[in-house]
Amino acid sequence: MEGLLEFGYVGLFLGSLLAATIFPFSSDVLLLGMLIAGGDPVITVVVATLGNWTGGLIGYGMGYLGKLEWLERWFKVKHETIVKHRAKAERWGPLLALLTWTPFVGDIFAIVLGFYKVRFIPSALWMFVGKCGRYIFWAIGHFYFTN
Repeated sequence: MEGLLEFGYVGLFLGSLLAATIFPFSSDVLLLGMLIAGGDPVITVVVATLGNWTGGLIGYGMGYLGKLEWLERWFKVKHETIVKHRAKAERWGPLLALLTWTPFVGDIFAIVLGFYKVRFIPSALWMFVGKCGRYIFWAIGHFYFTN
């Protein structure tokens, strides 16, 4: 993961993108590493946000391509469970995308949004807001504790 920072902002973008998919590492660590290394805070937040957002959109797309039969057959998810989660996705809709920033489960929210075909544009916008807010929080924290 630290090797990605050797590539500067490109490494930050790629690492943030991969962290929003199935790779189990933290883009927060990359963001803080870039800030500690002297990266511009605004550019660092923008690059990390765009990378992580792109990864979230890829997750949405993967979910969009999914089929109910796959969940039932390969993952042994009961039809009743699928219906229950569909109701939640329909109730909360694109606002669920705000939760895509959360560690570990955020990627699942992106996939679920796509799987249940929740409106793309509002989902993408709320996903961007959530992910950007997360990085702004870390950048402010870094600034506060180092100055």
